[in-house]
Amino acid sequence: MTDADAADLLRRAGVDGGEARKLRRLAEDTGRLFDDLVKRRVAREPFSHIAGYRDFWSHRFRVNSHVLDPRPETELLVELALEHPFSKVLDLGTGSGCIVISLLAERPEARGVGTDVSEKAVLLAGENAAEIGVADRLVLPLSDWFEDVGGRYDLIVSNPPYIRLDDMPNLAPEVRDYEPHGALTDDGDGLSAYRAISEGASDHLVEGGRLLVEIGADQAEAVREIFSAAGLADVAVHTDLNGKDRVVAARRRS
Repeated sequence: MTDADAADLLRRAGVDGGEARKLRRLAEDTGRLFDDLVKRRVAREPFSHIAGYRDFWSHRFRVNSHVLDPRPETELLVELALEHPFSKVLDLGTGSGCIVISLLAERPEARGVGTDVSEKAVLLAGENAAEIGVADRLVLPLSDWFEDVGGRYDLIVSNPPYIRLDDMPNLAPEVRDYEPHGALTDDGDGLSAYRAISEGASDHLVEGGRLLVEIGADQAEAVREIFSAAGLADVAVHTDLNGKDRVVAARRRS
């Protein structure tokens, strides 16, 4: 359809010249926006970054390039955490806050702490907490694991960076090129976070308190050994819906 045909159609529809110009500008702007979105996706930018959100558990979370994109597999960690009561929960490396916020939303009487070394991640987690209605029960300090964390908790959870540095080139571009490097890998063997968490867990758990961490599919035995060597009890591995090892659970000895 030519511009003249379009103008004639608008006139017959009772749209005057000024309104027609506005509609044409709107159509042009919409077209440019659509083209930009398509180009971003063709460049392998994750759809969640383009849309600005990711649905996780029972809520919609804001996400961007400063936090790990919440994965469906991580919902297993939330599910396991909710199998037992807790009143205080600590989320190490909280990122978008999806884990601790989901837990607090399910347990209105509980309070939580979510730490991260990234100020931008902490700010985004705060926005998510406010939107989902748990901000009054969640503290979000900047902290390198347990460095600036006090007190003891019934539950500690974490989805730490566990990808080996040698495996980074094999990741999909959506992950490797757009998600924060430090949330994906420890630049080593993928196990340093579990060592740090295991070393501080007993000092920050109440007696019988639980520890739940997400792992890579081939890390179960290594993480089990790290937790056992740290004196944690009842170390167990849980599989996800695909049958892959996904979460290692443990307790502080009573």
